[in-house]
Amino acid sequence: MSHVSYAMRIFLNTMWLLYSIGLLLPFGGIAQNQGPRPIRENVPLDSIRLSDPFVLADPKTKTYYMTGTGGLVWQSKDLKRWQGPYSVAQPDPNSWMGPKPMIWAAEIHFYQGKYFYFATFTNSALKIDTIQGKPLERRASHVLVGNQPLGPYVPLNQDLYLPANKSTLDGTFWVEPDGKPYLVYCHEWLQNLNGTVEKIALKPDLTGTVGTSQILFRASDSPWSREKDAAGHDRPNKVTDGPYLFRTGTGRLGMLWTSWVYDVYTQGVAYSTSGTLNGPWQQEPAPITPPNYGHGMLFRTWEGKSLMALHSHKEINGRYVRIPQLLEVDLTGNKLVVGKSYRP
Repeated sequence: MSHVSYAMRIFLNTMWLLYSIGLLLPFGGIAQNQGPRPIRENVPLDSIRLSDPFVLADPKTKTYYMTGTGGLVWQSKDLKRWQGPYSVAQPDPNSWMGPKPMIWAAEIHFYQGKYFYFATFTNSALKIDTIQGKPLERRASHVLVGNQPLGPYVPLNQDLYLPANKSTLDGTFWVEPDGKPYLVYCHEWLQNLNGTVEKIALKPDLTGTVGTSQILFRASDSPWSREKDAAGHDRPNKVTDGPYLFRTGTGRLGMLWTSWVYDVYTQGVAYSTSGTLNGPWQQEPAPITPPNYGHGMLFRTWEGKSLMALHSHKEINGRYVRIPQLLEVDLTGNKLVVGKSYRP
């Protein structure tokens, strides 16, 4: 895919998103009022098609739960064979999300005895802005809650966590050392033309946000992401995607995030020099994974091994697909070190 044009990349991404959320069938048909998806058993990880995988290793059930774009959940006891997919999100059809929102980059976090579902919801019927002559649909990070990993997840409230006229996505969850929870998310490059990663404080029960957002860094801060402008000149890529916070063994605060090197989806990392979300954030000089990997997150197996879940891009029989992958990582030192593919 390294020679795919920018316009074609956007087209392929859109087609896959539509397919992954059930609006586009494998042969191009439109799904209308489909019944419940059949639950499949003993599915190998590399047979699952999923963007933006997020794995919750749930100690209460000793089960791994994997979700992502599309809002579905798979479960596994051993990371080798999976069961699913389960439909778990129940947003209010009368809210700003509308009756059939697209669901992107879902995450499940266990906090204060409940399971919280952080996801991006898009209502393509509503437009919030016009940028360079193109209408921008309503898209925002939001939080749902459930009592078990497979939901159902329902909204904590119907209000926006972020301004209605701001296009946001890929929200993730972080609790600072002082115990205060935060929503960390991207302000989309389609609106600001130089994507940002931002933070905003959450209420203690996660029912809303407090105060105003703070920019942590911009896409253009990256030394490794690249693209061509209209004249064919090199410049930093505009995209910020998939933030995820972690600490190394030495207590250093890091953030995974993804952008592009021309037409190659690429995983990077930044570190906070203060040890808190306030930063300042220092970008690593080079990507940390092989090309065509991105939107990573970290979790630990029951055996204590640290893994990164992310997706790769691949063309299979003329169709562009995204496949969840697991990579071994070492967090014991001052930096995240990515190792080989993990085969359970």
